[in-house]
Amino acid sequence: MSPAFRAMDVEPRAKGVLLEPFVHQVGGHSCVLRFNETTLCKPLVPREHQFYETLPAEMRKFTPQYKGVVSVRFEEDEDRNLCLIAYPLKGDHGIVDIVDNSDCEPKSKLLRWTTNKKHHVLETEKTPKDWVRQHRKEEKMKSHKLEEEFEWLKKSEVLYYTVEKKGNISSQLKHYNPWSMKCHQQQLQRMKENAKHRNQYKFILLENLTSRYEVPCVLDLKMGTRQHGDDASEEKAANQIRKCQQSTSAVIGVRVCGMQVYQAGSGQLMFMNKYHGRKLSVQGFKEALFQFFHNGRYLRRELLGPVLRKLTELKAVLERQESYRFYSSSLLVIYDGKERPEVVLDSDAEDLEDLSEESADESAGAYAYKPIGASSVDVRMIDFAHTTCRLYGEDTVVHEGQDAGYIFGLQSLIDIVTEISEESGE
Repeated sequence: MSPAFRAMDVEPRAKGVLLEPFVHQVGGHSCVLRFNETTLCKPLVPREHQFYETLPAEMRKFTPQYKGVVSVRFEEDEDRNLCLIAYPLKGDHGIVDIVDNSDCEPKSKLLRWTTNKKHHVLETEKTPKDWVRQHRKEEKMKSHKLEEEFEWLKKSEVLYYTVEKKGNISSQLKHYNPWSMKCHQQQLQRMKENAKHRNQYKFILLENLTSRYEVPCVLDLKMGTRQHGDDASEEKAANQIRKCQQSTSAVIGVRVCGMQVYQAGSGQLMFMNKYHGRKLSVQGFKEALFQFFHNGRYLRRELLGPVLRKLTELKAVLERQESYRFYSSSLLVIYDGKERPEVVLDSDAEDLEDLSEESADESAGAYAYKPIGASSVDVRMIDFAHTTCRLYGEDTVVHEGQDAGYIFGLQSLIDIVTEISEESGE
């Protein structure tokens, strides 16, 4: 049995890390939290944990790096605000090293674990009853407000925010992304409701794929023609089948699950959520991809070649994976939306030889424009809670061959990005 499923032993005097909302989460219903600058954490799902511990070596470059498991609980700060705190598991010195990194939260935000400390969220012996009643009333109001905000979010499927160009753009992002805040609030609500029965949870630690980008533009794509796992109830399966049939999933094997784009031309952040993504036609999906690679002034054509190469390489890797099914998995595409200065080069042969592979195709007309420090682009698979493979042993259904639905979605994506590239004059 994996260590993650045994009784939860926490390092007795380890520092805790205050978990914050991950502001670049644009899709999914599972809460993703920021552990430190380069590491995220999310609730441990046994199958996803198993996938990360056993995934094929050639798939590792297309998934976030797995960094281990921590114990997470919620506690109150001095102002009685609920906080999620992560602690290393007993004997997990690798995680202790991560906690002690300079990347971690300031010491003022760190809490120390003690075995005899009691955490009462609503009531203690010294708490006045009037305050308890008022606190419960406020919590109930917050719960209703969260439901109202969620309904508003569902209706506001595409949002635009104007940011201050003179300020730090990346620091402003944390105030805007509605989806990450919704997921964070819902996670707190779920854990608080279960407080009487449980206040320790296992979370897995994963690489923060956005950490190397100043202003990450993120596209979350739900891949495959089927989304329900083999263990889904009839009701769940029927619901997922309906969503696929009513979206581009059934036609091209992929649909938009969320998007965050910084348009430097207009100084706006654009967010698109999964509810809008489900309504898109195939042409609407293509337009959404075009919008994702557009900065408000021009198409970021230097990104299309690298994206196509990585999608093609990933497709070849998955075609070699026997028995895997990545049901309900997503594919992330990430690049830096930070506007960079450009250098004008004469488009003769000698100058073009100096261009990078990503920007060599940028030449058109009299000049070629080479961005200084041109952004790289990342393509990664995420979310493996419903992945299955014959290697896992305990699954009642064993599949043969490739995941044809996922591969079909990848090919559709390759075709559409190729069309965008050709139509834009590459």
